[in-house]
Amino acid sequence: MSASININAFSDALVVLGTAGVVVPIVRRMGVNPVIGYLGAGALLGPLGLGSFTQTFPSLYWFTIADARDVEGIANLGVVFLLFLIGLELSFRRLMTMRRLVFGLGGLQVLVTSAIISGVAILTGQSSDVAIILGASLALSSTAIVLELLSSEGRLTTAAGRTSFAVLLAQDLAVVPILVFISVLGADTGGSVLAHLSNALFKAAVAVAFLILVGRLLLRPLFQMVASTHSTELFVAATLFVIVGAGLAAHQAGLSMALGAFVAGLMLAETEYGKAIQATVEPFKGLLLGTFFFTVGMAIDFRVFLREPGWLLAAVLGLLAGKTLLIAMLGRLFRLAWPTVIESSLLLGPASEFAFVSIGLAATLGLIEPRVSGFVVAVTAVSMVLTPLVALLGRHLAAKLSAERTDDPELSVRPPGEEEQAIVVGYGRVGKVVCSLLATHGLKYIAIDNEPADVARDRRDGHNVYYGDATEPGFLEACGLMQATGVIITVQSHTAIDEVVGRIRAVRPDVLIVSRARDANHARHLYSIGATDAVPETIEASLQLSEAALVGLGIAVGQAIASVHEKRDEFRHSLQEAALSKAALKEKRSDSPP
Repeated sequence: MSASININAFSDALVVLGTAGVVVPIVRRMGVNPVIGYLGAGALLGPLGLGSFTQTFPSLYWFTIADARDVEGIANLGVVFLLFLIGLELSFRRLMTMRRLVFGLGGLQVLVTSAIISGVAILTGQSSDVAIILGASLALSSTAIVLELLSSEGRLTTAAGRTSFAVLLAQDLAVVPILVFISVLGADTGGSVLAHLSNALFKAAVAVAFLILVGRLLLRPLFQMVASTHSTELFVAATLFVIVGAGLAAHQAGLSMALGAFVAGLMLAETEYGKAIQATVEPFKGLLLGTFFFTVGMAIDFRVFLREPGWLLAAVLGLLAGKTLLIAMLGRLFRLAWPTVIESSLLLGPASEFAFVSIGLAATLGLIEPRVSGFVVAVTAVSMVLTPLVALLGRHLAAKLSAERTDDPELSVRPPGEEEQAIVVGYGRVGKVVCSLLATHGLKYIAIDNEPADVARDRRDGHNVYYGDATEPGFLEACGLMQATGVIITVQSHTAIDEVVGRIRAVRPDVLIVSRARDANHARHLYSIGATDAVPETIEASLQLSEAALVGLGIAVGQAIASVHEKRDEFRHSLQEAALSKAALKEKRSDSPP
């Protein structure tokens, strides 16, 4: 039995698991983005890094990847799971509202960027066919890295997040004709390339329509049947079956597996099982996506750095600068705000993991010389490694520009800063409820939000909301912080809440701060940095559930409400005491002699 085990595959899987379980947590504690950790580990431990020395130093075999193909299959599932989760967070209705950005901005970006990069490739001496392949491959951006960064930072629903996702979706749709074009050139059948492309696109459209039809007919009944068994194992199995099945069906039709999984996620988003499925898939997605980033890092060949360092650096910088500038120009053409344009264009500047597939296919078919394909793969890998750093730069630049005047005149109205009134930070669903209750009780308030389109629409509807970023120095003071009776923070972003609380406490130690919190740990942290009251979403949900249950079971309404209020006070006091104890312990440690 033991003789049939593929020890190479198991040892390679062990290296990847060790990276996820040991290396990445260490990197995270150092403040480095986990994506960079995976990419760096892949480059160092892959067959082009330390793995190339296993013949000289056999002991390295157990700490490096011997064959990248042993983990590629699992790694590709990471992107499939990521797109499935993104589909769950959307719906067909929400997707249709983005069609202008998907087919307009996204489609134009792919065409124009491909044309410009192809022109540069022709100037360097490449044939027109090779230039088109290079241009189309480098025009795309990394769906996996960009969406993971936006999702982990809770920025997928921001203007920059929606814009980036729309362009990435258009790029994913462009994968099919690009691969068909390369296959037709490699086969040299002599037929019309346009005819082959039209045939492939027709098959792709039929495949997507088939997936949607089958999904609408079968997915809800399937999960209804599985959920009725109350078996977690069967629910997990059904979820994995749908994801992989939809991906394979799309792949057989010439589409990417990720696109098939995305369609399945869109359909399940409209069912009552969406949230349960999302919780089921999340653990798989994290590990598989990490494996994908690891394999991307393995494509980095350090020998290219030594052979052509100057050209490599120039190509990477040229690609980043050129794509960023072009996407920014197109974004302004579609009347996007400057902060959105800056952040999304920098996010989409680096190359895509798809370039490894397209360039590899072209090299296998003999369309591109090995030296050229190796150089382009190195440029792609290095630019992808830089994505988290470029994204951070984009966020900082967007934050500096967010307070500038935008095209919509509604956003140029400045909030009054001389009245005694409450300030509500965030005017989404939670912020609107808070403001409605404040108005009901005759309390003065102003609301602020940093989503230009939402603010412009709400102001035209008569809402007392103003555009601006509460994390910007001086903006809260301009809103009347020094005279404010209290500040209510309703935004979702963990980092934004912390920053706003810190800025308020620095200038108004006495003012009331009531903040939304994700859970008990977040609430405890908010108390420790100066929040007057923190409202954890998980605890409030449990209290509301308890109140409904008590009333439903026959307890008097007044008694049930009193019990819930008492339990809420217990939670609040315990979180406040925990925050004070933590602060006291920290102070004691700082005062103790070394």
